[in-house]
Amino acid sequence: MTLQDNDDPRPKERAIWIEKFRKVKPVNLIPPATAQKTRSSIDARKSTVTSGLEPYTGLWQDAQVAHLTRRTLFGVKKSDLNYFKTLTMDQSVNHILTASPLPSQPVNDYQLVDPAAIDPNVALGESWVGAPHGGDKEGYRVMSLKGWVIKNMLLQENTIHEKMKFFWSNLLVTKVWDVYIAKTSYQYFQMLHNRAFGNYKLLMKAVTLDSSMLIFLNGASNKKDAPDENYGRELQELFCVGKGPNSHYTEEDVKAAARVLTGWQINWDAYSNPGSFYSHFEPTLHDTSDKQFSSFYDNKLITGKTGSDGAGEIDELLDMIIGNEESSRYICRRLYTFFVYSEIDDATEQNVIVPLAEIFRSNNYEILPVLNAIFKSTHFYDSANYGALIKNPLDHLIGIWRCLGVTSPVASDLVTNYQEHTSMLWNMAGMGLEVGDPPNVAGWTAYYQAPQFDETWINTDTITQRALTTDSLIYWGFWISANLQTKADLPGFASQLQAPGDPVSLLKESARLLLGMDLSDTTINNLKTILLSGLGDDAYWTTAWNAYIGDTGNADHRQTIETRLQSAFRSMLQLGEYQLM
Repeated sequence: MTLQDNDDPRPKERAIWIEKFRKVKPVNLIPPATAQKTRSSIDARKSTVTSGLEPYTGLWQDAQVAHLTRRTLFGVKKSDLNYFKTLTMDQSVNHILTASPLPSQPVNDYQLVDPAAIDPNVALGESWVGAPHGGDKEGYRVMSLKGWVIKNMLLQENTIHEKMKFFWSNLLVTKVWDVYIAKTSYQYFQMLHNRAFGNYKLLMKAVTLDSSMLIFLNGASNKKDAPDENYGRELQELFCVGKGPNSHYTEEDVKAAARVLTGWQINWDAYSNPGSFYSHFEPTLHDTSDKQFSSFYDNKLITGKTGSDGAGEIDELLDMIIGNEESSRYICRRLYTFFVYSEIDDATEQNVIVPLAEIFRSNNYEILPVLNAIFKSTHFYDSANYGALIKNPLDHLIGIWRCLGVTSPVASDLVTNYQEHTSMLWNMAGMGLEVGDPPNVAGWTAYYQAPQFDETWINTDTITQRALTTDSLIYWGFWISANLQTKADLPGFASQLQAPGDPVSLLKESARLLLGMDLSDTTINNLKTILLSGLGDDAYWTTAWNAYIGDTGNADHRQTIETRLQSAFRSMLQLGEYQLM
C-alpha cells in the first residue's frame, strides 16, 4: 500500500527535536595564546607539477609511506608505518585498496544518558536498525548513528574503506538531520560501504533509489502530474557531470530526467512494520511519455514505458549521463582534489585527469582501477604534493586520536562511548564538519568552492579550536562529560619509537608520524630546547628517560617524562605544518 505524504512517521515538531540534539555542548577550555594561527602561516604548494600517471619507481621510505597512508587513512599509527615499510609500493597500495568488513550495526547506546531517552522498542545494547520508527526518541537514534560513523573511523583497519565512505558521503550528499529517520540513513551508509570501490553506474542507481535520497531530494514527491526537478538537477550538476566549462546539459535535460524518475515512492508503512521495503516503484505515478534529451547527450530519446517496465528507464538515464565523457572527467577531478591536491591546473588536467578518465571509461566505470592508477603514479608521489592539503576536522581529531593511541577511559561501557563520540561530533562540528550533515547538497565547501578550497577549514576561530583540541588531549584530557576526560599516554606513545631516549630521534620520528614530514634542524632544535627545559644537553633527557623505563611504576619518574613531552608536543602540534597532510 502506498501512503500519502501526511503518513510520514517523522514527528511534525521534529525541527524542535533536531535543535535539541544539535545544540553544541560547551567545552571548558582556555585558548592558549599561541593558538592564533592563520592560513598565511601554512606553506601551500606553489610549484607546478608536470608529472602524470606513469608508474612510480622512486624511493619507498618513511616519507612516501607516510604520504600514502595519511591521504588514505584517518591518521597514521606507528604500526601502520612499520607494516607498509615491509611491503613494496605496489603491495602497499593493493592492501590499502582492499575492502574492510561491514561494521556491526549501531545499537541503543543512549538509553541511560537522559531520562527521556528510554526507547520502548529497543533495549540497551540492541540494534535499532530493524525496529519501528522511534518517534520522539528518533533524535537519540540519529545521534547514535553519527557516533557509530565516528566509531568506525576510529576503529578502521589500515585500508582506504572508511575514507572512501566519507568521500562518497561528501559527493553523493544526504543530510541525516533532514531525513530524520536513523535506520534509513544507516542503510545509506551501509550502501556506501558495500559499493565504495565498485561500479559507478551501480552506485548511482543505488543512490538514486536509496530511501534517504528519495526523502532528501524530493524523489518520493516526483510524480507524473507534478514532476519534481530537484534530484534530476543534482544528478547531473553535482553527482555526475558537474558544472565545468564543458558541461552543457540544458534545463530541458533536467526536466526530462525528472520525468524519467517519476513513480519512485517511499513506503511509509515500513517504518512502523519492519521488514517491508522502504521504497518501491509505483507505475500509476510514472510519466509514460517519451523523454527527449539535448545534443549534449547525443539527442538521446528514452522511450516511455508502461507498467512495471517504467522502472527500467532509470538504467537508460544513468547509462546516458555517466556515458557522457564529461562525467568520467568530473568524477576523476573529484577524486583527485580529495586525495591529491585541491586545485587542477592545465598541466594536471592533461597529464592526469584526461588519462585517468580514459581508465575509468575503459574499465566500464569501475572505481578501483582509477584509485589504483592515482596511488601508484609518479604524480601522486611528487614531493610538491606532500603536505599540500589542509586537514579537515576528521583528519585532525581522529587522526591524532589514532596516532597517539588514545583509548576510551571505559571502553566497554556503551554510555561512555555514546558520550565520547558525541563530544567528538560536536568538537568537529565546531571546526566546520558535522559528520553526516554537510552544509548543503553540494557537500563541504572545502571540496568545491574556488578559490579557497581547503583553506576554508582554517580561520581564527577554527585554528584556535584545533589548538584547544590538541592541548586537551595532551594535558588535561579531551572532554567527554562533566566528570570524565581522556588524554593521550605520551610516555606510552614514546615507548614505541625506535630510540625514545635520544631527544633528536624522538622528535624527528614523532614529527614524521604526527606531521607526516621531516622538520628543519632549526625547528627540531627549538623543540629539543623545550623538551630539555633548557636544562643542559641531550644527556638530561636520556637520563630521565632511562630512569622512567627502569621503573615505570614510579610516579615521579613518569611525571618528569610526561611534563617534558607535553610541552614539546604542544609546540609541535601548534606548528603550521601540523595542519597539513
